[in-house]
Amino acid sequence: MRAARARTRPKGWGGVAAMAVGCALALLFLCLLPAVRPGKDEASGTGGTGAVTHGSQARATAECAAPEQQTLAPDDADGPTIEEIRDRPAERRKLIVGVDQNSYRWGYRDPNSGGTAELEGFDIDLVHRIAEDILGDPDAVLFKAIPTDQRITAIQDGRVDMVVRTMTINCSRLQDVAFSAPYFRTGQQLLAPKSSPITGYDATLAGQRICTAAGSTALSKLTEDQAAGDLAASADLSVTVPNQLDCLVRLQLGQVDAVVTDGALAASQAAQDPTVALKGDAFTTEYYGVAMKKNADDLVRRVNKILVDFRKDPEGWRKSYERWLSATLGGTEADMAKSEPPTPRYLRES
Repeated sequence: MRAARARTRPKGWGGVAAMAVGCALALLFLCLLPAVRPGKDEASGTGGTGAVTHGSQARATAECAAPEQQTLAPDDADGPTIEEIRDRPAERRKLIVGVDQNSYRWGYRDPNSGGTAELEGFDIDLVHRIAEDILGDPDAVLFKAIPTDQRITAIQDGRVDMVVRTMTINCSRLQDVAFSAPYFRTGQQLLAPKSSPITGYDATLAGQRICTAAGSTALSKLTEDQAAGDLAASADLSVTVPNQLDCLVRLQLGQVDAVVTDGALAASQAAQDPTVALKGDAFTTEYYGVAMKKNADDLVRRVNKILVDFRKDPEGWRKSYERWLSATLGGTEADMAKSEPPTPRYLRES
């Protein structure tokens, strides 16, 4: 079904600080990267009404008890947002997507790729699938490297059509952007040197300097818990960075004592540096979603339809997990089940 292009896999991840500096410089550039991706799976039926409506997801935040369920039912009907993308001049007829380029195995540039340094990873596979469905060409993508703290503004300003960048769905963000159904399950976790006395998200964080990315759910969680007395008042949360990988560099330089980020990302960073390790279990449950502009209902529905197919396709979600994430998150069925999102539930529309 799919013609997967052979790639040289990373052979070593020492010198991560140098890699991070290169990644930071590369953020200055926009890149269009070709890749061979599989053909579209057979249509599996729509979960929507067949009609494209607008404004319905704006009601999602009225009662946001379960943010991962505040999305529209899947539908493959075209609408004004999709038509606008398709109506771009031929030379610019591409899906514009905000991604990361320094999250190992999610969206990153392989330094051992023979000079091409193509973007690849789990998120990148999903982007190609979306482009193939909407534009008929998995390579019809213009990737834009977006810092963690710029994901929402990039959507609101119209710089990108969507963001696929390990972005957690939460009630606060639903005020500003629309989300797809979840495509991955994770949770916040601690990363610290193996020799550290920190044992997890507990009293051992007292007096420790903790790094988080600005605008991240990790920073929000820690700030809320500290205010509520659930995190030691002496824990120092003052160090924030634009990109999450910068926290790992700060940790390596001894400028902070621990990093809090999604467990899926923390596992990838631990794989890059054998001197650090995950400490304790995940202390939240979160879901990644594709973020889009509010009121782009037709695009949200279409992405949700693509996600249904992506999970059903044997060459889709599970194949991508096995390729990119099994080495860091585990390759057993039980490991995969921990990361696979639940059966999606959608907004009821009046």
